[in-house]
Amino acid sequence: MDVNASKIKELRTVNGWTQQHLADACAISLRTVQRVERYGNASQETVASLAAVFELQQVELIVASEAVQLVEDKTFSLMNIQTQAVILAGLLGACIGAFIMYFIR
Repeated sequence: MDVNASKIKELRTVNGWTQQHLADACAISLRTVQRVERYGNASQETVASLAAVFELQQVELIVASEAVQLVEDKTFSLMNIQTQAVILAGLLGACIGAFIMYFIR
């Protein structure tokens, strides 16, 4: 995932941290921090760790096109959960209706 390398480096230096300190705080390797700051590429887990340490949302560290994809993925997951809930509610309602109709007769 593409991240804003300069922003990560700026946040680190503003806090007065070395790359090693940031790596330790994020529980990642020094080499990973160096790669992120140099190439602007990181795994989702690394981005999550960096965001947590800097007390930011992950979206604030991600390059715009990647951020849009991340938001779209989460929106799709939310719609999927809502769809499942509606289906489950419909089935439950049908079962309760059938139960009532059977015993009221």
